[in-house]
Amino acid sequence: MSAADFAQQQDLHALYSSHHGWLQGWLRHKLGNAGDAADLAQDTFISVLTADSAPQIREARPFLATIARRLVAHRHRRQVLEDAYLEALACLPPELAPAPEERLLALEALQEIDQALDGLPAPVRTAFLLAQLEGLSYVEIAARLNVSASSVKQYLTRANRQVFFSLPA
Repeated sequence: MSAADFAQQQDLHALYSSHHGWLQGWLRHKLGNAGDAADLAQDTFISVLTADSAPQIREARPFLATIARRLVAHRHRRQVLEDAYLEALACLPPELAPAPEERLLALEALQEIDQALDGLPAPVRTAFLLAQLEGLSYVEIAARLNVSASSVKQYLTRANRQVFFSLPA
């Protein structure tokens, strides 16, 4: 292990030791669930570790809270997506319902698309979802979003490009 790697490991250890308890408590207060708080606290530190950002942190608590808020929002969005899918499946007659393996594959695909759309502005995501899930035309989407049809075309081009380049080959 090089000296730089050791120093980085020490920085991360110090960050974790100093702030893990606080972060987990903060998340528990926000979420009302100790198990989810523990999971998200760990995920927050994993994000710091994989981004190699520990040495650059000036204000640890605001930095960690920002990452944790994003993870909470992502988890909530994923849960809403999963609930909507399961609700739609419940409306199907039993003979048309997909097998459990197909359900899992569909949920994984939905989560990959959601992740691919993450970071896009809300109107771009909404336009993509309206086009893909409801089959609306540019004009119909434009009316819903109160924008021009040419804006919808730009939104869909951007979203499609983002999804195409984000999904595994």
